[in-house]
Amino acid sequence: MTKIFFAALLAFTTTPALAEQPAPASSIVRVADLDLSTSKGQQALDHRLTQAVKEVCGTASPSDLAGQNRVRDCRVDTLASLSAEREQRIASASGSPIEIAAR
Repeated sequence: MTKIFFAALLAFTTTPALAEQPAPASSIVRVADLDLSTSKGQQALDHRLTQAVKEVCGTASPSDLAGQNRVRDCRVDTLASLSAEREQRIASASGSPIEIAAR
């Protein structure tokens, strides 16, 4: 099956500054079942990408403002890094994998 692979370089958690970095988070998004030539298929792709980005960037405690900012920045940066490839895939309506890494 064709897949989109997401790899986060940093996992954002509320761990102490001196703690060892956790392993990179990743998520697989399947796209072979989507018809990217339709708006419905594109909306489904966007939803799947957004959910996967949320997975790889994690969450922060509501009381951890710095952590919330890191998570938000991770999500914005990761989605932005997908933009060109997303547009290319839609243009070609391809089901090939996309590799994504959080910044």
